[in-house]
Amino acid sequence: MEHLRDSGKSGNALTRYFSRFDDGALIRAAFVGVLIGSAAVLGMDLRELVDRNGGLWPSAAPQPFEQGVTVLPPVIDGGDAGEQSADPRRFVTTDRTMLRNPVRFTLRAGGVLSVEGAIDPGASARFAAELEARGEYVSTVAFNSPGGSLEDAMAMARLVRERGLSTRVEDGAICASSCPLILAGGVTRQAGAKAAIGVHQFYAAEEIANPAQAMADAQMITARISRHLDEMGIDPALWLHALDTPPRALYYLTPEQLQRYRLVTGPITLARN
Repeated sequence: MEHLRDSGKSGNALTRYFSRFDDGALIRAAFVGVLIGSAAVLGMDLRELVDRNGGLWPSAAPQPFEQGVTVLPPVIDGGDAGEQSADPRRFVTTDRTMLRNPVRFTLRAGGVLSVEGAIDPGASARFAAELEARGEYVSTVAFNSPGGSLEDAMAMARLVRERGLSTRVEDGAICASSCPLILAGGVTRQAGAKAAIGVHQFYAAEEIANPAQAMADAQMITARISRHLDEMGIDPALWLHALDTPPRALYYLTPEQLQRYRLVTGPITLARN
């Protein structure tokens, strides 16, 4: 009973206190309280966003893509495939810092869409938007890329094939890792005598603790790549060189191999020193 009397007294005191204010004042006070709470939450969200992006007004310059992309990896011998790799690295003239940046698209004269930089996650969506916006002017896609995201590379190849575009790697440019899978999408495919085209093993960006799962994933990826090459009219035997080559090295394909595996559809003049 004593507790009930105390509660009643407290309730009456609160009632007498709030009765001194009209309804409008109470509503305004509540509204101000909501605004203050919302501002506090927004402030914390903004702080988190600023910290994550490196400043309130982050630079628009592309940031390096570090997900396993090695620019101009060292050459490797033929391994179990029994053939000597080429070594065209001396011909590559592109700035290496630029190649590490996320891929950029530039429409050049003659309907050539230049694709330069690392194939970062999301590159295929940007490529699709570029073709949607300016695809009527594009007839050829020229690559200069050390590779990157496997999923994006195969998606870009399908877009190239669906639009009936040609592909090429010009003298002084590189097309490595996942990039040859996009090159394969061209209805016609060319490579300069001083172009560097190479493949190597793919690997997960994050280490997989379960060895059995890692093996299953590797087999699945290899099967997907083989089907992709076959659908594009490329000899899947090309990928034997990738399977023999560690991720931090590269098997550079010779001009003869490019033609034998049908990765190029036209003749290649041998490069001279």
